[in-house]
Amino acid sequence: MKRLTVLLILLLTAGMVFAQVRLPKLIANGMVLQRDVPLTIWGWASPGENITVSFNGAEYKCTADAGGNWQTLMPAQKAGSTPQTMTVKASNTVTVNDILVGDVWLCSGQSNMAMLMYETADLYGNEIMQINNPHIRQCAVPMHYNFQQPEKDLPEAMRQGQWHAATPENIMMFSATAYFFAQNLYDKYGIPIGLINASVGGSPIEAWISVETLKKYPVHFKEVEKCADNTYVENTMKLDRENALNRTAELNRNDAGLSKWHKSDVDMSGWDEISLPGYWMDRDVDLKYGVIWFRKEIDVPESMTGKDGVLRLGRIVDGDSAFINGTYVGSVSFQYPQRIYPFKSGVLKPGKNLIAVRVVCDGNYGGFVEEKPYKITAGNEDIDLTGQWKYKIGAKLAMPGQPETVFHYKPAGLYNGMIAPLLNFPVKGVIWYQGESNTGRVKEYASLLPDLIKDWRNKFNSPQLPFIIAQLPNFMKVQKMPVESDWAALRNVQRKTLDIVPHTGMAVAIDIGEWNDVHPLNKKEVGRRLALEARRVACGEQLVSNGPLYKSMEIKNNSIILTFTSTGSGIYTNLDLHGFAIAGEDGKYVWANAAVIAEDKVKVWNPSVKNPVSVRYAWADSPADANLKNREGLPASPFQTE
Repeated sequence: MKRLTVLLILLLTAGMVFAQVRLPKLIANGMVLQRDVPLTIWGWASPGENITVSFNGAEYKCTADAGGNWQTLMPAQKAGSTPQTMTVKASNTVTVNDILVGDVWLCSGQSNMAMLMYETADLYGNEIMQINNPHIRQCAVPMHYNFQQPEKDLPEAMRQGQWHAATPENIMMFSATAYFFAQNLYDKYGIPIGLINASVGGSPIEAWISVETLKKYPVHFKEVEKCADNTYVENTMKLDRENALNRTAELNRNDAGLSKWHKSDVDMSGWDEISLPGYWMDRDVDLKYGVIWFRKEIDVPESMTGKDGVLRLGRIVDGDSAFINGTYVGSVSFQYPQRIYPFKSGVLKPGKNLIAVRVVCDGNYGGFVEEKPYKITAGNEDIDLTGQWKYKIGAKLAMPGQPETVFHYKPAGLYNGMIAPLLNFPVKGVIWYQGESNTGRVKEYASLLPDLIKDWRNKFNSPQLPFIIAQLPNFMKVQKMPVESDWAALRNVQRKTLDIVPHTGMAVAIDIGEWNDVHPLNKKEVGRRLALEARRVACGEQLVSNGPLYKSMEIKNNSIILTFTSTGSGIYTNLDLHGFAIAGEDGKYVWANAAVIAEDKVKVWNPSVKNPVSVRYAWADSPADANLKNREGLPASPFQTE
């Protein structure tokens, strides 16, 4: 009898839990609702349960269907900065507080969209400390993938109430690109801005596209079907973990310096010297896979001791662990993040101090990236760490480790896990910063990017959803001669997408990247240029929002006359134009002369090319001196004539 009573209590309790009306995690305290469009409010409850949604003095009623799903449609709301409350009543009541109405932007892509404000502190430190705007808010979507079906809600890892205002407590965790974009729009319109940050570092574009659209790409569709097998995914992840553990064990087992060479009492008489920063493969150090140790002694004045400090080691290829006087201060496992290692007072001592760095090489071109900060700071004093270091190879392995299967890069996974749960939530538009991971497949990207835009517009039921692209910036070493470039070709695809997909815009960033960093710090200007395009495309303003865009060409007297759109008040003429290359029928490009001959025209020629057929501009990974712009100061997009 007692067991029956307990069973009945459990069943009744389960029924009560099921009956609880529930909202998606996106509808939460602090959210921003899109102005001037009908709004869907949705959630889950018991089948047949009656739900009442109350907002802004009105009530909206609906009934949960047989699957427990419910939704109701609210009429369009005007923008407002006064916080409002929403209540959802059924057998229980859910209250959502601090709601604003304004413009909501979906911010997506890979690492340059994901890059957080704290990562730009070297450039914007003082400005970041002054930010306090409760009318700009961000909802950060956790990384989550699914290959079996689109998710109905965001992952459990996301707490209810993930909307955060741009206040000192939260600002460091905002997307830097998205925040500066929002700040520009807020400064212009004075209405609340909501940012839904759904971005994942390193993600290729196919990970963000629905299965239905990927059916036209047999290779990607086959991969989706393969990953839909949970057994395959689990077994692969298990094998990857085992391989990683075995690789680490092999490195540690063979590393002669492990647990030794970070200490002060090491005989360095047999160590070689190297000047850092730089790449050791350029210095005849033959190590591709393994471990290499670096050590440097510095003199520290007493004035720097007894204080917290920071060790800055720029960027290191690939992974590293850093020590000061034998004390571990930090590590990074891959090459892209900057090395910023804080340490406590007492780590430094007056006089001789030792910096030791253990670097793990995974087969990339190993080294300390040039033109990055290498210093140790305590209080207001710095010690420069560039120059001569001692080094010694700890372990040299003949073979690379097994590459990990990165499932969140697989086709459709991020769409199902991070975009599908957002589709009922109206947005003003999309800003998209992605492409670095697809530079090796440019021809495919030429159809994938338009297909993604159409896919999302269809899924959001918004055929004219504004879509603003951040064009890839300059990156890698400057080339002094005309070259082929996948990065340039992908930028050209991004530009051409504007011509074939309406209601799109593009922020050109060819002048604000960094040759030695795929994650340039200048996200403020990227955000400003994205906002200019958003004002034109999404808000209907008549303004100069971009630099010159190639339109057409005419061959005339052994020269090529280029015509541009988006010239504003005219192409800037007080410059000797650089960055143009011209080719004849042999398809070989050589540097060309260029001159502005009208407000929207540039003449390009080279006396050695008698029958020119094509022009390229800023066609390199990191083009040298490309300087075409309009009088408003906005740079021209790289291009190749068609």
